[in-house]
Amino acid sequence: MTYATDLPGQPRGAAASGPATARATCVLAPNPSAMTLDGTNTWILAEPDSGLAVVVDPGPPDEQHLRNVIATAEAAGNRVALTLLTHGHADHSGGAARFAELTGTKVRALDPALRLGGEGLGVGDVVTTGGLELHVISTPGHTSDSLCFHLPADRAVLTGDTVLGRGTTIVAHPDGRLGDYLDSLRRLRALAVDEGVETVLPGHGPVLDDARGAVEYYLAHRAKRLAQVETAVENGHRTAEEVVAVVYADVGRSLWPAAELSVRAQLDYLDEHGLI
Repeated sequence: MTYATDLPGQPRGAAASGPATARATCVLAPNPSAMTLDGTNTWILAEPDSGLAVVVDPGPPDEQHLRNVIATAEAAGNRVALTLLTHGHADHSGGAARFAELTGTKVRALDPALRLGGEGLGVGDVVTTGGLELHVISTPGHTSDSLCFHLPADRAVLTGDTVLGRGTTIVAHPDGRLGDYLDSLRRLRALAVDEGVETVLPGHGPVLDDARGAVEYYLAHRAKRLAQVETAVENGHRTAEEVVAVVYADVGRSLWPAAELSVRAQLDYLDEHGLI
């Protein structure tokens, strides 16, 4: 038998809607798939008794889900005052424009194309709404516009797709770059070590109660995969498709197209560092 405490990051069982910390509540979007796991986690953040909430990643353009997010916030006595995006993939941002229309909020993101209301997000920004304090962390790699949000009061970090609650994420080549991703993981590890972050509130999958353990697992996994790709190339497997068939033989074929993106990012990394 395998226990949750034995798994990387100490996941809290299955992903589910409901409170995760004193300030964070998840509303699970109804878009499960091989890539989105149980679905997209939309996060409602609010300081206790503040009356105002921040929503991170409204999710896909599903009207019922968007209205459910609003209803969940209102049931807790909060009005949605601001919308933030961790990155631009449609399962996180596709419903943002409609959500902004329903709530009358601005949408803040790193990518100007995703912003509504003019104001973006930058490295080192601190977002304050209704007494809630969020620190913007630059974490490119999964995508070039990926951000995480540090919630100091709960010793938590919202990671979008940079760290998932189950399994590992892809480096979405060519927009995503492996070198950037490794730097981002090290940045998150430093956040756990230096700032006492304990909890990961991911974009997919269950909440993780061991942030440092999760990030260190990701770093080890990436090092292992990179070594496997390098060995595959040395053995004559030159194309991304050939490398995927060898290195990701333990992964279901339905996920090979996604794995190919990561392999292309790894091949670029090895080439840039003169290793192939």
